Amino acid sequence: MFTSMMGRDMAVDLGTANTLIYVRGRGIVLNEPSVVAVNVKDGRPLAVGIEAKRMVGRTPSYIQAIRPLKDGVIADFEICEKMLRYFINKVYQRRWVKPRMVICVPAGVTGVEKRAVQEAAEYAGARKVVHIVEEPMAAAIGAGLPVQEPSGNMIVDIGGGTTEVAVISLGGIVASQSARVAGDELDEAIIQFIKKEYALALGERTAEEVKIALGSAWPLQEELTAEIRGRDLVTGLPKTIVTSTEEIREAIAEPISAIVDAVKITLDQTPPELAADIMERGIVLTGGGALLLGLPERLQAETGMPIEVADNPLYSVVLGSGQIMEEFDAIKDVLFPSSSTY
Repeated sequence: MFTSMMGRDMAVDLGTANTLIYVRGRGIVLNEPSVVAVNVKDGRPLAVGIEAKRMVGRTPSYIQAIRPLKDGVIADFEICEKMLRYFINKVYQRRWVKPRMVICVPAGVTGVEKRAVQEAAEYAGARKVVHIVEEPMAAAIGAGLPVQEPSGNMIVDIGGGTTEVAVISLGGIVASQSARVAGDELDEAIIQFIKKEYALALGERTAEEVKIALGSAWPLQEELTAEIRGRDLVTGLPKTIVTSTEEIREAIAEPISAIVDAVKITLDQTPPELAADIMERGIVLTGGGALLLGLPERLQAETGMPIEVADNPLYSVVLGSGQIMEEFDAIKDVLFPSSSTY
């Protein structure tokens, strides 16, 4: 009986780009894109997660691939609830299981946005949302930072919809910035740049592939080039162009500067004692954006601080929230002195 109870508790990183689920005693059991393909005629979900992501930009008019989260918060409540229900049912084959949940939200969300996340989880079948955790705190724990010590730990979590920057000491967030500029904005900047420079229309998926292959925030020792295929806006026919890392760096310069500014503003708000600790220990990068080429070098040049990328940047938030759930009774007083348990 105890083991079945043990498998009920789950931690969810409900991300703009991907949703990850960690189950107590089992580890990470699900990592799928936060996308739902819906039949517009009757509102029926046709595919969720990986299947739906494959359909983005490739659907007939009556099917729409929807991303229910935008900038880290719920943009479409009903679709988000259906997506969560699907993921919970995928993890637990038995329908009667109603898991307890720890769920992550960006640090800058409002009370209303937080409540929406909690309600979506409960409608989707969670028995109780045990706790809503701020993403930078979960990311810092997942990255292995000593958050409960009286010393400054700085985390920069660059996801799909938001960039979370926080300085943590004694289990609490001392200074933080939540910028709604992250992976999605980089994709959009690439789409707009290629449209303007080459009169070529790119889809979301292609822009994401270009970002992963050619995106960089700092000059590289060896600059790369690659072919991109899209639709010529003049003739309407398919067309291939060759672009380089220098061009893509220029394309994403603005959102990258916004991320760097968020880090600088947070450092500016940090008490001197903690700033000295960060100078010694460095800033830790997590999230998918941490994998962008040259970003550590750019941040180091702009802030003068040592920068390191977490071991599992894509999984830091879900591993951290899983750890909170595993050791909930031991650390809840330190981690959540001001928030209430739902």
